[in-house]
Amino acid sequence: MHFVVKFFPEITIKSNPVRKRMSRQLKENLRRLLRAVDERIKVRQDWEKIDVSVPDGEAHLGERVEEVLAHTPGIANFARVQQFPLVDLHDIYEKTASIWGKALAGKTFCVRVKRTGQHDFSSLDVEQYVGGGLNQHFDSAGVKLKHPDITVRMEIRKDTVNVIEQQHKGLGGFPLGTQEAVVSLVSGGFDSTVASYLTVKRGIRTHFCFFNLGGRAHELGVKEIAFYLWNKFGSSHRVQFITVPFDGVVAEILENVDDSHMGVILKRMMLRAATEVANEYNVDALVTGEAVAQVSSQTLRNLSVIDRATDMLVLRPLATSDKNDIIRTAREIGAEDFAANIPEYCGVISVRPTTKAKLERVLEEENNFDFSVLDRAIEERVAQNIDEVMEDVLHEHQEVRVSSSVPAGAVIIDIRHPTDEEINPLEMDGIEVQAIPFYRLSTAAQELDKDRSYLLYCDKGVMSQLHASHLADAGYVNFSVYRPEK
Repeated sequence: MHFVVKFFPEITIKSNPVRKRMSRQLKENLRRLLRAVDERIKVRQDWEKIDVSVPDGEAHLGERVEEVLAHTPGIANFARVQQFPLVDLHDIYEKTASIWGKALAGKTFCVRVKRTGQHDFSSLDVEQYVGGGLNQHFDSAGVKLKHPDITVRMEIRKDTVNVIEQQHKGLGGFPLGTQEAVVSLVSGGFDSTVASYLTVKRGIRTHFCFFNLGGRAHELGVKEIAFYLWNKFGSSHRVQFITVPFDGVVAEILENVDDSHMGVILKRMMLRAATEVANEYNVDALVTGEAVAQVSSQTLRNLSVIDRATDMLVLRPLATSDKNDIIRTAREIGAEDFAANIPEYCGVISVRPTTKAKLERVLEEENNFDFSVLDRAIEERVAQNIDEVMEDVLHEHQEVRVSSSVPAGAVIIDIRHPTDEEINPLEMDGIEVQAIPFYRLSTAAQELDKDRSYLLYCDKGVMSQLHASHLADAGYVNFSVYRPEK
């Protein structure tokens, strides 16, 4: 099995040294990610593409490879191809017919060819020869050059023919590791989640900084969504999750700052703390999920005043985005249900917040603030590797049984996101498998037969263990975790 990966167009228009660096980084990222799928997968790079080769006889790995390719920044598109040595036009036709012939029944089609190298035929010659043969020997609805039902695509590169079976859109953006790192201020809601995703997509190694305003459940929820983002789109590079205890800062603001300026000053305190975190990791920019005029603290005047709390660059990927667009992006990346169900905690809500803060007035209000409280919060921050935060989440819940086998009569519940479950469905002979996404599990559990045993399944066993623990905390005793032996 073979895949051809095409670079995002913005990579191909870079200068030669930059293009080489970016394409080499993408190759290394894919090697690292695909090694976790199967160590025998080969990744090779040339000037125009990356080739991914899966060992013969391992067709079951195809969907998992596609999952990696679809969520790795830097890829414009990728195709699953069948690869043959170039012989002649008739051999090209026969190879193409063996792949596409039966699929053309009752369908209009056309043939499209891209060719690189010196040959005694043109791309049009191949299209006409192969298209004519397919039309003559198979029960199609005829050739249609514009808007056909099926487009048969192939690429001829020197002495190799690639007949494309399936083509998929990639994530775009730049490969992770080609840009400098940032620290993203995250709350777990739609805005900060999508903003963090956009920086990862742009090839920016994104650390997560969470300000705990007093809610442990909120912290655990944010860790869960940060892990999801990293695991889905950025796991080629390790990042940090930093928790800053901000309940004391909130209390100080509530006691000593005028109601109308509490929101602006809270944001300024967050930027000050995030700047200290960024300096520790030698990072030059911060990221927030703020969008202009979405709430009172995000007017242009207020954002300008907020930014003056730091000399560090503050990036706002969503600055001009509509809320509906932000929610739609969260849905597309599989994070909508995370964000919608995050347990919120807000300790600073102004009754009449200012929309036109003046720096002089803000500084006057901050003179009443005890900055030793902020210093203490910064000192007490806790940093964890992102791949370890789920262990912290799990420690908050009851221990659950993990099994590599399925007891007689038990049901396996596949809790993966529907997209993942559809790409690589779990099928087991003689065992009932139900697909219930993790975000619907707590509700669905109320309707399940309490006399039956259920085993939760996910790809890595982390999410399944977390949600089995959630159910155990809620009093359900008939749930455990299914983790098959590799």
